[in-house]
Amino acid sequence: MASRAGKETSAPAGQRVVHPLEPIFDRKSRVLVLGTMPSPKSREVRFYYGNPQNRFWRVMAALWGEPVPASNDDRRDLCLRHHVALWDVLASCTIAGASDASIRDPVPNDVGRILSAAPIVRVFCTGGTATRLYQRLIEPACGVPCTGLPSTSPANARMRLDDLVVAYEPLRRAADGE
Repeated sequence: MASRAGKETSAPAGQRVVHPLEPIFDRKSRVLVLGTMPSPKSREVRFYYGNPQNRFWRVMAALWGEPVPASNDDRRDLCLRHHVALWDVLASCTIAGASDASIRDPVPNDVGRILSAAPIVRVFCTGGTATRLYQRLIEPACGVPCTGLPSTSPANARMRLDDLVVAYEPLRRAADGE
């Protein structure tokens, strides 16, 4: 693609990533929370929202007035104790680093696997890209609408932690059966 100056420019090449993490859920899960695709740091630590700068686990802990979970086992336990299933919208895609804006060739995960095994009452997507991809690639097949939540990524610096906790309160209410 040519730039205004006539020099060649191109979109970041990215790499093909196949989702490496199993979903977190059990037969008591009431809400399904979907991100887009694990970041390089999450893939490295082999768990969701693994970048220490991501505020997801701080938000989840604040929703239930608990300490921030320190280990992957503690994170899994927090989710399951509070009836939260956790996965991502995409099974694979081409992506440059952790940039959702660079996603190409997305292939959705089969969320029916969770919807048929757990009494999910609400689906939430973390961030605009996850929400749009869910609405385009998954919702038509499963018929379950999602609620978009703001991203907890450090890239979403305009939202303070307290604002994120308020925005995620509908997730807590649905998980608690309120």
